[in-house]
Amino acid sequence: MAFESLSEKLQNVFKNLRGKGRLTEADVKTALREVKMALLEADVNFKVVKQFTKDVEARAIGADVMNSLTPGQMVVKIVNEELIRMMGSEASSLVLLPGNQITVIMMAGLQGAGKTTTAAKLAGKLKETGRKPLLVACDVYRPAAIKQLQVNGEKQGVPVFTMGDQKSPVDIAKAAIEHAAKNGLNVVLIDTAGRLHIDEQMMDELIAIKEQVEVTQTVLVVDAMTGQDAVNVAKTFNDKVGLDGIIVTKLDGDTRGGAALSIRAVTEKPILYVGMGEKLSDLEPFHPDRMASRILGMGDVLSLIEKAQNTMDEEKAREMEQKIRKADFDFNDFLEQFAQIKKMGSLTDIMGMLPGMGNKLKDVDMPDDSAIRRIESIIYSMTPEERTRPEIINVSRKRRIAAGAGVDMSEVNRLIKQFEQSRKLMKQMSGMMSKKGRRGMGGMFGGKGGGFSLPF
Repeated sequence: MAFESLSEKLQNVFKNLRGKGRLTEADVKTALREVKMALLEADVNFKVVKQFTKDVEARAIGADVMNSLTPGQMVVKIVNEELIRMMGSEASSLVLLPGNQITVIMMAGLQGAGKTTTAAKLAGKLKETGRKPLLVACDVYRPAAIKQLQVNGEKQGVPVFTMGDQKSPVDIAKAAIEHAAKNGLNVVLIDTAGRLHIDEQMMDELIAIKEQVEVTQTVLVVDAMTGQDAVNVAKTFNDKVGLDGIIVTKLDGDTRGGAALSIRAVTEKPILYVGMGEKLSDLEPFHPDRMASRILGMGDVLSLIEKAQNTMDEEKAREMEQKIRKADFDFNDFLEQFAQIKKMGSLTDIMGMLPGMGNKLKDVDMPDDSAIRRIESIIYSMTPEERTRPEIINVSRKRRIAAGAGVDMSEVNRLIKQFEQSRKLMKQMSGMMSKKGRRGMGGMFGGKGGGFSLPF
């Protein structure tokens, strides 16, 4: 995930602070110099970093901190609060008109930022909330963009309005709104044309659409991997066209992520969503407080619970809870757990949301998609009886299963061993979470609200 390097550096700085019984002004200034360097290396805007460290220092060198019994913890608390403030303090949402009024959202951005895919992702999110979205293909300069929008719209179950590439984007947008009104659709998402760089023609086109169509929200899509350029792009679009919000894509990649920290401070416009993967479901609301927690290694349990609740089948979760309590779940249940966890995203991302796990994961060999597919193929090579009664799997059966799955027998042995360990672990966890724990974690390990358990 983005911020991995930044997170590690900040945690090392704070570890040193926490190790001191008392802090001097020099200790704080030394720590903040390291924080400043870490933020700059993460590609956070220089002016933003300067103001951030100034604000933290002003608060951290106060008497309340210096005389505290845990001054190191107090400094971390201040940094956390200032990070949240820098990113916008509170989560922001799209403004959607009530009832059958048509909300018009104009999607803007440079070519390659993921604007067309993000438009489809956003349409899917809106559909989940009961809205009736319409995707509009206004990128008439890149025929592949129209086809891409149609394919993604079909996958999301959202209609796509297109008039080909011979009409002007303004005419297409106006016709699309008429089409939405006639067909009972209440959100129109206009996918405008992108360019490789900012030019007058693109800006004039966006301004023309806003002049001819009553746009409710103008949303800019920027690529986190372009770093400081993403901030400059956002500022230019805001100055020339006017923005209501921003979506940052590719925040799951090997990127420094400074754009997500800088954009709100530079443009004063909120980040609405972040793209966390290539799947059409990989679009998450942006919560400044949760992002700050993840950067500082405090985890993001709330987002993890929401992922579980949004992807888990409550009835299946209850059934699984009963099986876990009795420690009688089998390989069929094992497969079901894999299926549910895969809906939530990569295992590395899931584990990274748990407090204190960020730095520890870099030395852990987490299973990737190919490893999970091998495990699934091993289980699918078992007979129904073997899946239900793993204890009957002897050496000859293991040999047959390995051959059927196309893997070495050692992998079969390892899986069976992991399964037995998992069964014991789940029984222990169900005991711990049965009362107080399960209520406190929102049913994450079973019961009301969905549940999951890591099957290894």
